[in-house]
Amino acid sequence: MLKDKHSLLLYAIADRKCIGDRDICKAVEDAIKGGATMIELRDKSLSERELIREAKAVKEVCTAAGVPLIVNDNFRAALVAGADGVHVGLHDSPVNVVRSMAGDKLIICATAKTVSQARAAKKGGADFLALGPVFPDPDRSPDARITPELFREIASDGDLPCVALGGINKDNIMVLGGSGASGFGIATAIFSAEDITAATENIRVLAETFGPHD
Repeated sequence: MLKDKHSLLLYAIADRKCIGDRDICKAVEDAIKGGATMIELRDKSLSERELIREAKAVKEVCTAAGVPLIVNDNFRAALVAGADGVHVGLHDSPVNVVRSMAGDKLIICATAKTVSQARAAKKGGADFLALGPVFPDPDRSPDARITPELFREIASDGDLPCVALGGINKDNIMVLGGSGASGFGIATAIFSAEDITAATENIRVLAETFGPHD
C-alpha cells in the first residue's frame, strides 16, 4: 500500500531506451541523488527472469536510499524481486486480479485515460493512478493523449492520487500547475540526460514549485 503520497512528487521512470548502454543501477542512483522520490523500472526488452534479476539489483539501490521501486507491467516479477509495487497498464492483467494475487505486498499504480477507467482502477484496489500522456510522446500515438481538462476531471473525480506522465520536461511542467497532479512521471528528460543528477535536480525544483501544496 502507498504509505505517503508525497513520494509520488518526482516519479522517475528508468526506461532502458533512455538509459541506453549505461549501467541502470548507476543511472537510478544518480536520479535519486538529484531528488527522485520514486523509481519505476521499465525494461520491455527483458525476459521475466532477466527482469527479476535487474529489479533485484535496482531494488538494492532504492532500499539504500529509502525510495520505493515500482516495476512496469509485470506483477509476478515485482513480487519475486521484492519490489515495492507494480504499474498496471490498460492491457495488462486487471487491477483486481493483481490485487488478489499480491494482497497488500505491492503498491499498485494503474493507468487511466477516462473517469470510468479511474473508477474501475480504484474499485479494483489501485493505490494511485498514472494519467497520460499529457504532452506529445514519441512512443505514443497522438490520439492517446489526454487533455489538461480531462486530467483535471479525472484527478478531481475521486480520492486516488494522480501522477501525470508523458513528454514532461523542464520547459512544460509548469502547464500542469493546478491540475491536481500529486506528482510527475518523467523518463526522457531525466534518463536521456548526460548528467542525470543535474537534470533531476532541475526538475525537482520545478516539481516542488508546480506540484501539490498540501
